[in-house]
Amino acid sequence: MDAAWAARSAGRSVLDLLSPEDVLATNRNPITSRTLAHLYLSALRFDFRCPTLQRLVEQLAQTARQPLDCYTRALYAFALLGQSRPEGLTVMDEVLATAEEHTKTLHVLLHGLWLGQDLDEGAERLLALSSRPALATGTDTDTDTDTDPIVLFREAGALRRLGRYDEGLSAIDRAIDCLPPGDISVHADLLRERSLLCAARDLHQHRSPTRTSSGVPS
Repeated sequence: MDAAWAARSAGRSVLDLLSPEDVLATNRNPITSRTLAHLYLSALRFDFRCPTLQRLVEQLAQTARQPLDCYTRALYAFALLGQSRPEGLTVMDEVLATAEEHTKTLHVLLHGLWLGQDLDEGAERLLALSSRPALATGTDTDTDTDTDPIVLFREAGALRRLGRYDEGLSAIDRAIDCLPPGDISVHADLLRERSLLCAARDLHQHRSPTRTSSGVPS
């Protein structure tokens, strides 16, 4: 949620203003309850507090007066995916069946796949999700003004895990190039991923045996 991210970027946190009790309270109207839940759970997401986020959503599901909305269930999927728990993939598929092309919801799921390094085919699933219409970045540099650097950043991490280093570097360079002027919010993350890609590529090339013209390793 943008409000939780904006607070974090400014060195503040929704977690300082709200408590789990505020989220779990049952004496508010549904819109207020859902808003408070989104704010608090999103703040936990941006702090990568996956176990805490998981537990709170499970408590919320027990106390809520109506079924959890799609975005809250996406945050629950994120918490599970971020811990590389396979049941997170099941929850993700359930969310995708109803989320359609809601960009914020898809970003939450993409974030979870990026964080869950030990998920079965996690990198492949991330690339498949990033190709959905609401997130698709395309490959034509003429359209980079419409691309999302965060999606490209996630894609680059997945490509690195798959050993597709040059493609990952291309994604990172495009992400850096399409950042708004003076935007430093994710610039350091992009440069860090670029360094990881270069290091992984160099290590791979160093380990790969060189071959003679006859095809025999030298």
